[in-house]
Amino acid sequence: MCGIVGIFDIRESREINRELLSDMNETQFHRGPDEGGIHIESGLGFAHRRLSIIDLSSGQQPLFNEDETVVVTYNGEIYNFPALSVELKALGHTFRTHCDTEVIVHAWEEWGEQCVDHFRGMFAFAIWDRNKETLFLARDRMGIKPLFYAELPNGQFIFGSELKSLQIHPELPREFDPTAVEEYFAFGYVPEPKTIYKNVYKLSPGHRLTICKGAKGYQPEQYWDVSFQLHNGESEQEMGSELIDRFKEAVDIRMMAEVPLGAFLSGGVDSSGVVAMMAKSSEEPVNTCSISFGDPKFNESQYADQVADLYKTNHRVEQVDPEDFDLIDHLADLYDEPYADSSALPTYRVCELAKKKVTVVLSGDGGDENLAGYRRYRWHTYEDKMRSMLPASLRRPLFGFLGRTYPKADWAPKIFRAKTTFEAMARDSEEGYLHSVSIFSDQMRSSLFSHKLKDDLQGYNAIEVFRRHSANAPTDDPLSLVQYLDMKTYLVGDILTKVDRASMAHSLEVRVPLLDHKLVDWMSGLSPDVKLRGHEGKYIFKKALEPHLPDDILYRKKMGFSIPLATWFRGPLKDKVKEGLLGETMLNSGLFNEDYLRELVDKHQSGARDYSAPIWTLLMFNAFLKKEALNA
Repeated sequence: MCGIVGIFDIRESREINRELLSDMNETQFHRGPDEGGIHIESGLGFAHRRLSIIDLSSGQQPLFNEDETVVVTYNGEIYNFPALSVELKALGHTFRTHCDTEVIVHAWEEWGEQCVDHFRGMFAFAIWDRNKETLFLARDRMGIKPLFYAELPNGQFIFGSELKSLQIHPELPREFDPTAVEEYFAFGYVPEPKTIYKNVYKLSPGHRLTICKGAKGYQPEQYWDVSFQLHNGESEQEMGSELIDRFKEAVDIRMMAEVPLGAFLSGGVDSSGVVAMMAKSSEEPVNTCSISFGDPKFNESQYADQVADLYKTNHRVEQVDPEDFDLIDHLADLYDEPYADSSALPTYRVCELAKKKVTVVLSGDGGDENLAGYRRYRWHTYEDKMRSMLPASLRRPLFGFLGRTYPKADWAPKIFRAKTTFEAMARDSEEGYLHSVSIFSDQMRSSLFSHKLKDDLQGYNAIEVFRRHSANAPTDDPLSLVQYLDMKTYLVGDILTKVDRASMAHSLEVRVPLLDHKLVDWMSGLSPDVKLRGHEGKYIFKKALEPHLPDDILYRKKMGFSIPLATWFRGPLKDKVKEGLLGETMLNSGLFNEDYLRELVDKHQSGARDYSAPIWTLLMFNAFLKKEALNA
């Protein structure tokens, strides 16, 4: 895995500042500590940090075609590059290396913008074609690898694998986008294509961007989307058998590496399934690793041990300190913009553990989104069925009243915690789903934000993120639609962002077989009733894995990858919460209502409410603001 950066002078061909380009590149040293490379010509600079995985002796970047008119800087893995090399050689192209990078330049020469249609893998890359005076950027279909970009006031276009590489450029405007602040406090991250800054963007998954010299405008273009085209005529048994065959093939092609390789093993269905498939293809024991927690409510290590014993893996497990909160301030450096998934802490630790033995790991990310594993899907489809039974003219006032008057009862058994359900029922489907996944609800954000921020928002609401994706969705099935929304938002903005930054902080490459685009598209066509059947999410996947994994792995209650925030914020981090939320940085930002901040702190620390997720979200925003102040 690697890090890429670049500077392109759109309007003219001014000299590129080599020292600045080098500084931008070195901010991403952790992404590629093995080698670094720079190419500069009139009006263009590419740079690269390399983590060597394949063809260790060659494949240095930036890399050129035969006559050096096309150059690429690239982050990722093209798993089908051997077959593409054969195809391109037959078409007359000459190769000087045995790496996947060179496939990209020749594919561009042969197919132009359509080259991305031929790639199977995870990637973010930039190509400069000197003859066509064209810069071309692309990001993989699922958004596994990141790519940030901005056009500066001086006419330069800059890009990089992480936002920190752009932040170092002295010409980058760093004005906050108020709509991104609204979205962050709804989702816990800033969804694609925005960043926290105005006029700085992420290239969205499955998109490409072409900029010609002298262009006065350009627009990202979508080249791929998941289809949700239903399969016909297959029995459950046939679907399950084909699912395993396709899953194993996706695992197999990700086991190619010239460095030590292993897998994350949490003991959940997805990671256990990956390890099972790896074990069947490997002559040597699979290297696996997991972390454990002292608190049994959060500890899955016994299930990981069970799978490790079953497949005789080389298993490593380390227990995380129950007060492992020293990383909190470091997270702002990792993520560069506000990011509020607290499982980033254990993810950082498991990547740290994995790197002690391997350079590449396979993970089980993507199974929940593709195969309906989240419990919230069950609740949403139930609520949507209820919505369809009542006209909106009756449903909105009735459930709106119940939602306002029913007490919030975090302490009560779940059956009595109906307030959230009533509030969701008063909304339409997209609004109801946003309400169920939001960290701060609409009402909470209204209480949290200052009058100035609300004025700047001009009525904008985070629901517009879902509305935009819903309008383009290839399905109107209630379950498939929220899966699609999660693929476009939560999967890429939260899960994949978390894993990319945490792994690359340790120069560790993570490969994600359940997000192979061919497998994803095929799984999208499975009937919703074989993904979620009754209370059982991932039904068809679990049935298909029964010959490979025991029932107490497949059918136990989902635990997730959590940390005990509520306890921390009432105990060892009590003072840090007060300092963070009620200190000068937050209060002087002009973004927040001080009275509501105090209410959140007081009610949580008194035990009256569990505001741990909102408080963590605010702490991460505070850490970002402090970092911004240091760089001002």
